[in-house]
Amino acid sequence: MNNFLFENGTKAIFGKGCVREYLACFLRNYGDTVMLAYGGGSIKKNGIYDEILGILKTEERNIVEFDGIMANPTYDKVLEGAKLAKENHVDIILAVGGGSVMDCCKAVSLAARYEGDVWDNFWAKPGIIDFEPLPLGVVVTVAGTGSEMNGGAVITNEKRKIKTGRDYPICNPKLALLDPEYTYSVPVKQMVSSGFDTLSHIMEIYFSEPDEPNVSDDIAEALMRGVIRDLRSAIKNPQDYTARSNLMWEATMAENRIIKLGKRTDFECHMMEHQLGAYTNCNHGEGLAVLHPVYYRHICKSGASKFARYAKEVWSIPETGKSETELAYAGVEALADFIREIGLPTTLRELGMTEETDLKRIADSCACVQGAYKIMNNEEILEIFRECF
Repeated sequence: MNNFLFENGTKAIFGKGCVREYLACFLRNYGDTVMLAYGGGSIKKNGIYDEILGILKTEERNIVEFDGIMANPTYDKVLEGAKLAKENHVDIILAVGGGSVMDCCKAVSLAARYEGDVWDNFWAKPGIIDFEPLPLGVVVTVAGTGSEMNGGAVITNEKRKIKTGRDYPICNPKLALLDPEYTYSVPVKQMVSSGFDTLSHIMEIYFSEPDEPNVSDDIAEALMRGVIRDLRSAIKNPQDYTARSNLMWEATMAENRIIKLGKRTDFECHMMEHQLGAYTNCNHGEGLAVLHPVYYRHICKSGASKFARYAKEVWSIPETGKSETELAYAGVEALADFIREIGLPTTLRELGMTEETDLKRIADSCACVQGAYKIMNNEEILEIFRECF
């Protein structure tokens, strides 16, 4: 394995009733004013909002609400939250929701303690954070992004048409509360797209050097088999606690940095989808589902040994009678079949794009990562977009 340094500053508490049992104790470590952050209001319909508000009131906390965080959080929304936090002298942010809410609040935690331009200094390029961000705790209600145990935040700058992410360990939440029952009210379509985002994260790490046997790849294979199994089970029965709890922890394991140890990582597919999202605001998991099989057909031959291993270890495809390259491509087609099986879109048209969508402009805006088996250029990215159309 390659050399690595590992750290994770988040305490994760997992299981039924963990919010009721632990949230109050956590808040006692901080001041009186809590910013309660959430998205479009679904937590008010499923009872989560009332439960958390009741805990905050019992603890006699001053509550500042920051709502309306969108699926692809914007830099303007980050600035809105930072302004609210500064004006109300917020002591801690409590983010309740999925990846978008958590990502937005990580950026708010920086912006609330910084006087400069957070985008230019920390998102447009990597920055050095020499100050303490506003403390952040998270309550996860949608499993998929794994944002609860890392410092990563994906933010869209609408004016510049750039959607990008940075991972600063100092921005890790102090506490992540993961109650699988909190995910029950998530619509099946959203659960599936979020679950595919988890699978995508694992594949983007897995399909990169080193190729010799290593612990990170062994764990990744087990996680991929688990996501596939648990998505199938949860689609059949959305109230299957075993499946929903597994999906929640698989999402966390995909992005708590453990399976990245010693790996180069790829994430070109995420870079492409981010820019599609920046221009069209498409659903992240669905965009990844459209892109992955086509992208992997482009790079499969360059990473044939790993793709062949993926076919055997994840999809249980027998190697008898197949060359390494044939086995590798069979694994990619098994992924494409699974995407269709779970009802995710397979074309950009299904995501609402039309002949008027400027795919060349979007392709030209995509970053070309260096960790992939085959380094893309913007012309080949455009080819991929057109094949996906």
